[in-house]
Amino acid sequence: MILVESWINLDLNVALGDNGTIDGQGSVWWEWFTSHSLNYTRPHLVEFVSSEYVLVSNISLLNAPAYNIHPVYCSNVHIHNISVYAPPESPYTVGIVPDSSDNICIEDCNISMGHDAIAFKSGWDEYGIAYGRPTTIAHVRRVDLRSSTGSSLAFGSEMSGGISDILVEEVHLYDSLTGIEFRTTIGRGGYIKEIMISDVDLLNVNTSFAAIGDYGSHPDDKFDPDAFPVLEKITLQNIIGTNITIAGNFKGIEESPFTFICLSNISLSINSTSLSPWQCSYVSGFSESVFPEPCPELMNSSTSSCGILMLELQFYNIIL
Repeated sequence: MILVESWINLDLNVALGDNGTIDGQGSVWWEWFTSHSLNYTRPHLVEFVSSEYVLVSNISLLNAPAYNIHPVYCSNVHIHNISVYAPPESPYTVGIVPDSSDNICIEDCNISMGHDAIAFKSGWDEYGIAYGRPTTIAHVRRVDLRSSTGSSLAFGSEMSGGISDILVEEVHLYDSLTGIEFRTTIGRGGYIKEIMISDVDLLNVNTSFAAIGDYGSHPDDKFDPDAFPVLEKITLQNIIGTNITIAGNFKGIEESPFTFICLSNISLSINSTSLSPWQCSYVSGFSESVFPEPCPELMNSSTSSCGILMLELQFYNIIL
């Protein structure tokens, strides 16, 4: 067997593409990971560090050991017209992971992963808080996302530097454990806020939406137990779902509840295996024209704050 560790670590004005294929031959890494034989992290297939004006276009990525594309500490990243694939049984493989980066555009991509398809991150616990570089100003549009054991679209759980000002629209999420998920836990600090997700088609998804306040572990015992994360100003609108088991699972943090969750024009076809379509705790928000009817915590009828957030995000112009 030939073992290939492929990653790219470049600095400025980077372009990658032209209709090629990169095969990470990740199966041996998946086997080592599953058998707990690794004493270190798995490599990423393509990684850009502290780079500007990055273009990834017209390329296929296969079988990454872990992440496929990982821009970290980057600005002005354009990922366009790519295909990313790892088999459903590949453990914790992730498609595109914008990490402590800004001015990001991801469009016209097809991503099918063992874990998450697209995951926004910004650092882990005290290290992410100290570095303090958020992931901000991003636009995702016209993508097909599949996630066998994770989320088609994820935010966190490493989000200690902050994640904000993300616009997602015209997306197809299918055959996934979770469609859209916000993840954090006590000790993370940071924030996830001002996110708008619109015009979504969900098909064969177990849980359409989730926001979890006790997700993930800590890298060490140095985290601050009083570093409570903030999750607020999340808008989900114009969404249709077919063959859904759970509409929403929102479990906030008692000391820092999730607030300003805005739901509008959502219609989900719940399958017969569902006992309770919505699960909520330590969360508050607004809803209008949502079926099935959400939990009482999300049924405030005043949606003015949601409208303000939508207008703010529509004016963002990502220059690439």
